[in-house]
Amino acid sequence: MVDIAQQAAINPASAKEAGAARARVPLTTIDTGQWRALAQRAAEPNGYYLPAWELAVSATARGRTEASALPAFDGSSTPLIGLMPVISLWRALKIPLPALVSAHPYGTLCSPLIDRDAPIEAATGLLQRAREAGAHALVLNDVALDGAAMNALEQALNRDGLKPRVLSSYLRASLDATQDDETLLRDALGAKKLKELRRQRHRLGEQGPVTFDVARRPGEIGPALETFLQLEASGWKGERRTALVQHAGDAAFIRRAVPALAETAQCEIITLRAGTTPVAAGIVLRHQDRAFFFKLGIDERFARYSPGVQLTLDLTRHLCADPAIASADSTASADHPMINPIWRGRFAVGDVLIPLRRNDPVVALIHGALVGLNAAHETARRLVRRLRKSAKATPPPGR
Repeated sequence: MVDIAQQAAINPASAKEAGAARARVPLTTIDTGQWRALAQRAAEPNGYYLPAWELAVSATARGRTEASALPAFDGSSTPLIGLMPVISLWRALKIPLPALVSAHPYGTLCSPLIDRDAPIEAATGLLQRAREAGAHALVLNDVALDGAAMNALEQALNRDGLKPRVLSSYLRASLDATQDDETLLRDALGAKKLKELRRQRHRLGEQGPVTFDVARRPGEIGPALETFLQLEASGWKGERRTALVQHAGDAAFIRRAVPALAETAQCEIITLRAGTTPVAAGIVLRHQDRAFFFKLGIDERFARYSPGVQLTLDLTRHLCADPAIASADSTASADHPMINPIWRGRFAVGDVLIPLRRNDPVVALIHGALVGLNAAHETARRLVRRLRKSAKATPPPGR
């Protein structure tokens, strides 16, 4: 299928096609001042759809460039009341059917920005924009299923006699930062585990005094980011060629986004050091009263001291001590072995199919294609896990 946004360039011009072109616009055409104002009023925080972050992703990030936007307006002095970055289903999954998919902002959260003062109007506007763009359905990946954005979309759909379909879901770790940090950690890990971690930290201190640093000012965050990038590329991510700095587009995106967000106090780099040696570092985004733990890099020479866990313990204390932060999203995968035992809060994240017309046979086709694709992916994942398990169980030759 040809991308919906390209049809006007192929077929003779018409009023309908012109409307479709206006409905789905390049992300770069959204007024950044209005976008920032909407983010401040958003019913549900999403640090990955802040303009400084998503524009940098769309500009250069590998496989994520040139996203479009579905904007919703109310025509007042603050007209932008909703924003959903999207790409076509063909571009996302090579499925030749007329649907739009939430543009992936590198972080694993795609809940759209919806004005808390007009949530139903904003959600209705986004759905109507998608219809005008020629889509028969929206596919929202990695959305908070019980979040305010999804709730507003469900209410808008109900008005039209429509219901969303959850394609897949999982529970993600989160932190209730309003709790006392030491009580939270003791309840999560237990006294025995905390004692072992203190022992490891003491041993790490033999390499030099252990310090936890937070870089947040524009002048200090650049060097801290380079430290993080070096640590990330030094470990298994570097071996698998998935580290940010190993790809020019990804490196350009993160070096643009982090300083830009630091200008508005919406990003910080956390670093754990033993003496002058950085042993772990992470990137944390902030939006309203929520933090987002984007990525972690460690020096695997210090793996026996659990540097990633040590850094996460310090981050937990740091966030719980900050009255501006009420919660933190780990943005981690399901059953993440490092952070799940520490951050014991959970919320549901999933992929959702949103039909845009009642009794639409095209939506049934889209649903079937997505279910079939998910089944194929799950079969492939099971095969890979089986092969890895078999490889571990098979002794090397000569033994």
